[in-house]
Amino acid sequence: MARTFRRFVQIPVALVFIGVFFAFTVPLQAEEQSYAPSSVREEILKKLQDEIKAKKDESAALEEKIGVMKKSIERKRVEGLSLKNQITIIDERLEAVRLDIQSTQLEIETVELELKQLRLEIDEATKKIDRHKEILSELIRTIQRESDRNYLELLLSNNNFSDFFGAVRYLEEVYGDIGAQARQLRIARTELEEQEKNVLEKETSLKELRESLGEKEQKLRGQKDYKENLLDETKQNEETFQGMLADLRQQYQAVENEIQTIERQIRSKLEGNDKFEQGGDVVFSWPTPSNHITAYFHDPEYPFRHVFEHAGVDIRSGQGTAIRAAASGYVARAKRCSESWCYSYVMIVHGDGLSTVYGHLSQVSVNEDQFIGRGDLIGYSGGTPGTAGAGPFVTGPHLHFEIRLNGIPVNPLNYLL
Repeated sequence: MARTFRRFVQIPVALVFIGVFFAFTVPLQAEEQSYAPSSVREEILKKLQDEIKAKKDESAALEEKIGVMKKSIERKRVEGLSLKNQITIIDERLEAVRLDIQSTQLEIETVELELKQLRLEIDEATKKIDRHKEILSELIRTIQRESDRNYLELLLSNNNFSDFFGAVRYLEEVYGDIGAQARQLRIARTELEEQEKNVLEKETSLKELRESLGEKEQKLRGQKDYKENLLDETKQNEETFQGMLADLRQQYQAVENEIQTIERQIRSKLEGNDKFEQGGDVVFSWPTPSNHITAYFHDPEYPFRHVFEHAGVDIRSGQGTAIRAAASGYVARAKRCSESWCYSYVMIVHGDGLSTVYGHLSQVSVNEDQFIGRGDLIGYSGGTPGTAGAGPFVTGPHLHFEIRLNGIPVNPLNYLL
């Protein structure tokens, strides 16, 4: 009985609540209108949208140019390897990278404009949300204050109970509207914040892409230096170039045969040796301080792919950088060269049928027929044209690194930690 009485004495206060609700919801609607985009804001947003569209159109035009350039490079690549062709391909690759960088810069600028536009919208939405929260909070505080009035006094002043029941139903609708508006405001803010987060992530990825393209330009700049060195060595003579190419092909085949033969001999020799790891997975670490790749395994852009596939990865390493064993093993070959045309390298045999090759070394610090541990110094990087052990047709200082499984080259990036 007491609970029923309390419920009924609370009903009259609903009429007060309804008046309070209207007192606040009307300003709420007016508030929404006051935060509607002004002519100045509309002008700013329109300008941003126009700039974004212009950037995207310019970027699309650049992408079309890049596509044409890449097709031209591909056509020249399959035409055959001539001195003129090789130089043209290098020049066109440089130009394609420049266009790539311009395109990426435009994408970054576009994202920055989109981010600016989004922040304007978020700022306006935040002001509106904060104001709505303030209005709803005041409404709830007012309702709470009215709830604390003398219920018996309100009950006695009411004419009939039917007014109470109608007020209760309407009050339920009032609370429902309040909750719905609050939920909508929360959803709107969450969606805007999520959009900003996505744009920021996109901006970060584009900046990283620009950095990678900058590194690629450095790589191609090295190839441009190589082109100049090539022109100097060949005296721009096609016959001389073809002769050097034949020497490269012969040297590559000789090294390949040597590696395969020696590995078979060493594995037979080490069979049953307790110091040689035969069980468990072999763990490979990077042999250089840097892990920046300038040419990939079976790289489709490798300049001499018509002569042989690129059997490893080229890792950027300044001339004279310390090179360390990627895993513990047995030094099967340590070839030293004093001439620039000769290719110096170290081959290490590991367990599980795996071996590693380290090429273009300017200095070799290990000897054949010795065991070494992972991380041990094996030599110093080379690859600068004209330096000892660099080999023919080098594009600049780097380490050529191979991993082989049962004598067959495999992608080192599938094994390196």
